[in-house]
Amino acid sequence: MIFLPMPMVALTNPVAQLLDDGNFVIREANSSELAWQSFDYPTDTLLSGMKLGWDLRTGLNRNLTSWRSKEDPSPGSYVLSFDLEGLPQFILWSGSTKKFRSGPWNGITFSNIEDEKRTYGISISLVSNKDEVYYMYNTTGTKIVCRAVVDQSGMSKSFVWIESTGMWNLFLYWPKSECEDYSRCGTYGVCDIDAWPICSCLQGFKPKSPQEWALRDVSSGCERLTALDCKNRSDGFMTATLAALPETSNAILYPNISPNECRGRCLKNCSCTAYATANINGAGLSCVIWVTELIDLRMTSHPTQDVFVRLAAADLASISSKPSKKSQTKSVVLIIVFSMVALIIPLIYFYSWGKKKMIHKDIRGNGEFELAQLQWSTLMVATHNFATTNILGNGGFGLVYKGKLVEGHEIAVKRLSRNSTQGIDEFENEVTFIAKLQHRNLVRLLGYCIKGDEKILVYEYMPNGSLDAFLFGKEKRDHLDWQTRFHIIEGIARGLLYLHQDSRLRIIHRDLKASNILLDIEMNPKISDFGLARNFGDCETMIKTKKVVGTYGYMAPEYTLDGVFSMKSDVFSFGVLILEIISGQRNRILLSNPHLYLLGKAWRLWNEGKVLDLLDPLIGNSFSVTQVMRCINIGLLCVQEKPEDRPYMASVVAMLSNDDAPLPKPKEPGFKAIFYTKHDTVSNQNDLHTFNDITLTEQIGR
Repeated sequence: MIFLPMPMVALTNPVAQLLDDGNFVIREANSSELAWQSFDYPTDTLLSGMKLGWDLRTGLNRNLTSWRSKEDPSPGSYVLSFDLEGLPQFILWSGSTKKFRSGPWNGITFSNIEDEKRTYGISISLVSNKDEVYYMYNTTGTKIVCRAVVDQSGMSKSFVWIESTGMWNLFLYWPKSECEDYSRCGTYGVCDIDAWPICSCLQGFKPKSPQEWALRDVSSGCERLTALDCKNRSDGFMTATLAALPETSNAILYPNISPNECRGRCLKNCSCTAYATANINGAGLSCVIWVTELIDLRMTSHPTQDVFVRLAAADLASISSKPSKKSQTKSVVLIIVFSMVALIIPLIYFYSWGKKKMIHKDIRGNGEFELAQLQWSTLMVATHNFATTNILGNGGFGLVYKGKLVEGHEIAVKRLSRNSTQGIDEFENEVTFIAKLQHRNLVRLLGYCIKGDEKILVYEYMPNGSLDAFLFGKEKRDHLDWQTRFHIIEGIARGLLYLHQDSRLRIIHRDLKASNILLDIEMNPKISDFGLARNFGDCETMIKTKKVVGTYGYMAPEYTLDGVFSMKSDVFSFGVLILEIISGQRNRILLSNPHLYLLGKAWRLWNEGKVLDLLDPLIGNSFSVTQVMRCINIGLLCVQEKPEDRPYMASVVAMLSNDDAPLPKPKEPGFKAIFYTKHDTVSNQNDLHTFNDITLTEQIGR
C-alpha cells in the first residue's frame, strides 16, 4: 500500500471524489476549490492532465519514480524529474547518476525526444513562469487517454488509449539507442548511431586516450588540439550542426539578444566554450552560452541545431584549409581510375587464390569500419598463448577465449578454426554486420587481427557468459528469478526490433538461440554471432535459399522445409526463446512424440488451461501470474505455423511493454509440419534427439 500526504487544511464538511480522469480529490462540500488531489503525487505513471514538474511557490516536486518490480510498488532505482539547473529539461536519474536527458524545450517538444504525439491527437505543453515549471500531456476529447510510465528497468514508455480500438497503443519510448545514454561519448565527443564507430571527436579535438578509443572505451572523451588564447582574442568559432543542444544544466541563458550579441558575449568570457541560439520556450530566439566542457552531443540523419564551438585560430585555419568536397571528389575519381588499372592483374591472381585469401585484403582495406587492428603478440599475451584454461566456448566459426589487455580491458577473442570452410563466410558476416550495428542489446565488436592464416575478431567481454548456461546448466539455473527472465526477454526483443527495423541495415539473424544471447554484468542480454545473418533490401520481404543454415529447434517451418526466410523466421526463433526462458527446458526434437517437443507441450497446456505448469519450478512463487501468462501467449503467437500469423517485432515489443492491451489467441505452433512432413522418410528409425546447440550448416536434401 502507498500512503500519500493528506491535506493540512481543516475542512468542516469534506468530500472525497474520484474524477473521470483518474484524479482522486478532496474538497469542501459545495466548493470547487480542491484541498488535495492525487495528481500532485504521481508514482511511476503520468496521466493526461497531470503536471510533471515544480510548484515553485510551495516547493512541491512532482516526479515519476519506478517501482522496484512489477509486483512491488515500493520506490525503485529510477526517477524522472524536471531539472531546474540551467535550461529546464527532464533528467532520468539512477541514484545520483544521470542516465538520460530530454534536452530543453524547443517550442514544440523536448529536443532529445522525437515528436510522435500528433498521430494520436495528443499534444504536450510546457509552462514555465515564476510560480510553476511543469510538463503535461493533453488529449483531444474524452475518447483518448494518454499515460506515460517509467518502468523498473529505467525505460520511459508512453501509451494512448483509443476508445474505438479498445486498446492501449505504445507510441513513444526512450532511451532507444546507445546514443541516448547520457554523455555516451564523453566531453567534446559526438554520438551518431548511423556512423561507425558511433563516437567521434568534434573538429579541432582529439581523443584524450587514443588506446582506449581504439578499443571503443570512449569514457575519457576528447580534448583540444590547441589551447584557447583568450588573452590575445585570436579565438574563433567552428559551426557544429547537431541533433540538439549539448547538456545545458550549466549553460547561461540570455533572452532576446541577437546572434552577433551572443557571439560577442562568448568571446568576452574566457570561460565560454560555445554558444548557440535556440527557441527555448517557444517565444522567440534566446542566446545560450556554455562555460564548461561540452557533453552529451548527438547527431541524427537530420541535424537541426547549430552550435558554435570556440576554437584556437590554428585549429580554425586547419579546418578551413581542408580541401572542398568538390576537389576531394575529383581526387577520388582519379585515384579509383588508376587503381582499377593497376589492380586488374593482381585481382586475377587473387581470384585464383579464392575467397579465403581475399578476406585479409577486405578487412584491412575497408576504411568504412575503422576497426582497431590488434597485434598478434598483443592477443597472445592477453590470452596466455590461447591457453585452454581461457576457453569460454565454441563460437560460430571457432573457439572463443577470454583475454585481458595490458591496460586492464577484458576481451573475448574469437579465433577462426583453420579447418573451417564455413567459418570464412561467417567471419566476413561478423565484420560486415556487427561493425555497422550499434545497440545496447547487441554485442560490440572491438577489433580484429589477421596474421597469415590466423583470423581473429575481438569483442567486449560478457562476464555472465551465455543465456543457455543459466537456463540449462546445473550451476547457474537457480540464479534466474522471474524479473530477470522478463528483463532478458524484453532486451532480446528490443535488439531484434533494431535489427529488423531501426538500424540502417535490415538484418535477419537466422541463428537466434540461447547460446547466442550473452549477458553482461547486470544481466542485460546482448545478441551475438552474426555469422549466418543476411541483409534484406528495402523492397525484399522474403528470400529463398537452397542452403538452409541455422539450428534445429529454432528454425521456422517454412525455412526448414522450403528454404524461405524472412523477419518472421527470426520471430519464430524468438518465440522459442521465450518459451525456453519461461520453462527452463530445451526445445528438443523427439520425432516419435512431437507433443513432448517444447512447442507441443506448451500448446497442449495452453488448450488444457494449465499453462502455468510450463513455468520453471526454480522460479518459486515470486512472479506475476498475469505477466507469465502474457509472455507464454506472446511466445505462442511468435511460433505459429504460418509466417503471416506471427506478429512483427514492433508489435511484440508493444505487447511486452503493455500489460493492459488484449492479446490475440494463438493458433497451433509450427511443429507438426516439420515432424510429419520433413521426417516422413525416417519414421521407421529410432527416435532422433537433436539439441538446439547443434547448428545445421549444410544443404538439406529435398
